[in-house]
Amino acid sequence: MGNIWNIKARYKAAMNAEIRGTRGMWFAGGTAPESNVIDYINILSTGNATDFGDLTKAKYQCAASGSTTRSVIGGGATNGTAENVIEFVTPASTGNGADFGDLTSTRTRPAGFSSNTRAIWGGGKDPSVSDVIDYISIASIGNAIDFGNLHAAASYLAGVCSPTRGVIHTGRAPGDSNVLDYIEIASLGNATDFGDLSSARYQSACSGSNLRGLFAGGNPLGSINTIDYITFATIGNAADFGDLSTSRGYAAGCSNNLRGVFGGGDPGPGVSNVIDYVNPVSTGNAADFGDLTVGRTEIASASNGHGGIDLDFIQRPSVNYMPGSGRAMWLGGGTPSAQNVIQSIHITTLGNAFDFGDLASTSIQGIGASSVTRGLVCGGAPGVDTIESIELASQGKAADFGNLTDARALLAAASSFTRAVCAGGTDAVNVIDYVTIATAANAADFGDLTDARFALYGCGSTTRAVYGGGMSPSNVNIIDYSTIASTGDATDFGDLNNSPEEVSATSSSTRGVWGGGRTPTLLNVLDYVTIASTGDATDFGDLTVARRNLGATSNRLRGVFAGGEASPANSNVIDYITIASTGDAADFGDLLAITVQIQAAVSDSHGGL
Repeated sequence: MGNIWNIKARYKAAMNAEIRGTRGMWFAGGTAPESNVIDYINILSTGNATDFGDLTKAKYQCAASGSTTRSVIGGGATNGTAENVIEFVTPASTGNGADFGDLTSTRTRPAGFSSNTRAIWGGGKDPSVSDVIDYISIASIGNAIDFGNLHAAASYLAGVCSPTRGVIHTGRAPGDSNVLDYIEIASLGNATDFGDLSSARYQSACSGSNLRGLFAGGNPLGSINTIDYITFATIGNAADFGDLSTSRGYAAGCSNNLRGVFGGGDPGPGVSNVIDYVNPVSTGNAADFGDLTVGRTEIASASNGHGGIDLDFIQRPSVNYMPGSGRAMWLGGGTPSAQNVIQSIHITTLGNAFDFGDLASTSIQGIGASSVTRGLVCGGAPGVDTIESIELASQGKAADFGNLTDARALLAAASSFTRAVCAGGTDAVNVIDYVTIATAANAADFGDLTDARFALYGCGSTTRAVYGGGMSPSNVNIIDYSTIASTGDATDFGDLNNSPEEVSATSSSTRGVWGGGRTPTLLNVLDYVTIASTGDATDFGDLTVARRNLGATSNRLRGVFAGGEASPANSNVIDYITIASTGDAADFGDLLAITVQIQAAVSDSHGGL
């Protein structure tokens, strides 16, 4: 039996970084004139680089980064003219670059780095020096979006990152600099001071593991072979790592967790084709790896296994779906007519929804709850008491589960591993029901909300359910909570910032986030609470589009909000947030051509599981 079927061995290999990406690539660069060449290597071997393909045009002074599946190259100059073009290639194959979109501004010599989902460019010059930081979602196609600003305008920059934090050396700001800035990749906002390199210089080459970042060489030309390192989790000055084999600037580095490599550059005078390598988890001088296909300077580099890629977000190789791995579904909804379609995504990736199967009947204004293995759709319009169940591991139709204690729609729900609770609903009832998710049966009475209302939304942790917003019959900002494992009446938790109806909510095991709704104005507002405490909600950020009646769910790290009504038409937008941080939502992908609102949402890994 081949190793593709040996799941235990493949899991062990993943944990040991043995199946982390091993392809490193160098893009373009200056060879008088500039080049469109793409080279590649196997990072874990040694030897000369091989031709990969070509970018769409010859350029230099650009910056590159990427995910496990896509490398992106942005900015730079062609024939001395700065540009804002972003191109991409697929590192697992070979071939030419293709158009991705544009940076927010034209500039040369920016810093570039990425997580597995988001690529960042910081600073640059055209002709004035810029402090702009912008980003893209790597899995999509389109123009970059504003992220924030560096602490000062700079060019000749270099950047490296862990899965959560990016660190930028502000090379010239405007004189030679040793300053390091950092950002949290999943959030939005301005950069913060990290510390300093051992000496002022510009245009270093970067590589690193998920724990350490390396800054190698730099200018003035021919004088710097120093490699400094930082530890991402701390804040402070860089320490000495060792030396490159030759002094040079304008080189570029790439890596996986086991090896960092630095290629090309300018030893002053001339151009270099040298590739060096180091072990990023130790210290010591670089060793010879091989040569690029052609020497060049002001070059860019990326890999499909660098330190910014978190293996926790890469599903372990398996021939089957694994419960708890991040499957989410939206069930039914209105177009405005009621639908029976079930749409699905994998929360840890980005992309469009796919068709999963069908409900047993059409459903609108129902609510979703789920365990690791089973999803439920409870209630719905015009006022039904039905509960349907869907097995999350199998594609197909839903089945009858049982009935609520009272027929109603626009209710709220939360769930743990074992129990789902359903609260409120039309016509402004205060009823809370519960079911044991593993057992098909009718719901039983749990207790009452503090206030009868409908068009509210619930989320929760493994122990506590929280319900926020709604109408009673006017809009309210009330948040209630109850302990899922017990029964009894809900208790006042605090208030949302607004008084939204037709709002949605999602959660990690510690934090609940409400988004959208109307007051009656459509909202793009995101509020959050810490579930284990009580108190009023705090501003989190904004959705990409103001809308109501979204379907929201999550895994333990990421929340997703889909569909809804963005007047005057339904939206197919899926947004996502990183729940542990704050900031505006980013684009995840789109629902199917059937754009729905007031749909139920479930996942196999939400905050209650």
